[in-house]
Amino acid sequence: MTRVQWKAAFAAVLVGGMVLAARADIRIGQTVGVTGAVAATVKESMAGARLYLDEVNARGGVHGEKVQLITLDDAFDVGKAEANARMLIEEQGVLALFMSRGTPHTEAIYPLLDKHRVALVAPSTGAMVLHQPVRPYLFHVRATYQREAERAMAHLTGLGLQRIAVLHVDDSFGADGLQGARNGLKKAGLEPVAVARFDRAKPEFTALLPGLKAAGPQAVLVIGSGTAVVQGLRALRQAGVGAQYLTLSNNASNGFIQLLGADARGIIVGQVMPTSPAYPLVTQATALARAQGMDDVSPALLEGFAGAKVLVEALRRAGPRPTRASVQQALDNLGRYDLGGLTLHYHGGSHSGLEFAELTIIGASGKFQR
Repeated sequence: MTRVQWKAAFAAVLVGGMVLAARADIRIGQTVGVTGAVAATVKESMAGARLYLDEVNARGGVHGEKVQLITLDDAFDVGKAEANARMLIEEQGVLALFMSRGTPHTEAIYPLLDKHRVALVAPSTGAMVLHQPVRPYLFHVRATYQREAERAMAHLTGLGLQRIAVLHVDDSFGADGLQGARNGLKKAGLEPVAVARFDRAKPEFTALLPGLKAAGPQAVLVIGSGTAVVQGLRALRQAGVGAQYLTLSNNASNGFIQLLGADARGIIVGQVMPTSPAYPLVTQATALARAQGMDDVSPALLEGFAGAKVLVEALRRAGPRPTRASVQQALDNLGRYDLGGLTLHYHGGSHSGLEFAELTIIGASGKFQR
């Protein structure tokens, strides 16, 4: 090969490399409990996120680049969540993180976000400690647990119920939900008639049941995740504790209903996503789901779908060849953004995004009903 030919070949390699770089995927990282206690709900939220991302990618992606979601399983373990986030940020070089799951898990991840200046979009937790004061690298796409719990207490006291107990997981998530319940009851001049805690890693309810039953509650709010809440609700039902059972939106999935089986009917579940087709967000997700052969759109699926919409909008506004800094800046400057009948709002004093919260009940058909 002559010197001229060699130069031409080298130039071709450089051009080819630049073309490949221009078409490189936008890499987004996620650590979440694909297995473990929250797997059933995670499966649905991930399906919602991928439903929207697949549609975006099928239309050419964002500025000509496809969005690649790299998901690592942390099995709902705090230590694994932190290790996964470190790998995604420091080794995989992701532009942003997306939809972590769990309050203590997100708390463990946050120092890494702060150190590397990486945004986390749509963490699936509504703990107030992650909302106030504002954390610069967290961008929520759901209401707080305290808002949900207050809404639930207002509903119960509005029906005339006064004896309400709280059974909660013994971690920052459980403490946050308990505070919301106390806030809601306080507005009606009440306090919980009983409060009991269970271990997140090894939930055990037998020793808690006598005290809860002796309090004679008319309703019990169970704050926890996935299989632990299923076990708790069954234990309460078998012991004859309480007349009405409630839980929060982190369990708002069809998978949770399936885990409960015959015990699901009549349980009230908080929601941070609408269920009504009057919302364009719901109709858009439903149409895409049906096109993929999915029969039902659960609130958990909608949360993943909505989170992915916010992520993609930030990537669009970050411009071609986005960086961690440009994605962060795009989110900071997002302002008001219509998700489809729900207006998300980020500003200097808040990254909470949405305030929507409502209650549903699991009907005889095994579906959420308003």
